[in-house]
Amino acid sequence: MGKRGYHHGNLKQALVDAALGLIETKGPTGFTLSEAAKNAGVTPAAVYRHFEGREDLIAECARQGHEIFADLMAHAFNGGEPSALAAFEATGRAYLAFARRFPGHYMAMFESGTSVNATPELAAAARRSSAVLEHAAEELSNHIPPEKRPPPSMFSAHIWAMSHGVVELFARGRPGANAPFPPEDLLEAGIGIYLRGLGLIAPDD
Repeated sequence: MGKRGYHHGNLKQALVDAALGLIETKGPTGFTLSEAAKNAGVTPAAVYRHFEGREDLIAECARQGHEIFADLMAHAFNGGEPSALAAFEATGRAYLAFARRFPGHYMAMFESGTSVNATPELAAAARRSSAVLEHAAEELSNHIPPEKRPPPSMFSAHIWAMSHGVVELFARGRPGANAPFPPEDLLEAGIGIYLRGLGLIAPDD
């Protein structure tokens, strides 16, 4: 790569891209700032023009991940069309798609140990991404009588946890990934059971 990214004023993004590649191959704690600088084609000292250290660099990777994640989830939700149920299920599938397509971002967001409050920018991006799923849950739970309606934040947290579990166990090539069912089917079945329990979809005959 040389120092082309730096000369073109893209050093910060070049470092983020280098870090994402290292996160994918070595994990979020398996690389050094010097390695990221080398892969970006700059000296380690140049990193400090944009980042205080490795944790700050990982936080930026996570921030960008949450922005991408929010965009994908919002696109999947599609304003609640063609129905609140279909839109909600689509957001679950978007979670799996994001983890597969952007593994470096996913690991920076959820496996690095970086707090979502590490920077104000990361906190704002994380709130935006979680708000999409929470809004989808709220739209769907409007069909439940108010006295039986769970808080949207709890509703969305349950689905988020289920989606995350399917990704970690079956969708990322880890031990146990060779499940007898595709991850999408596992998630769809789990969401279906959950929604039946809330009375949002009819029980199976």
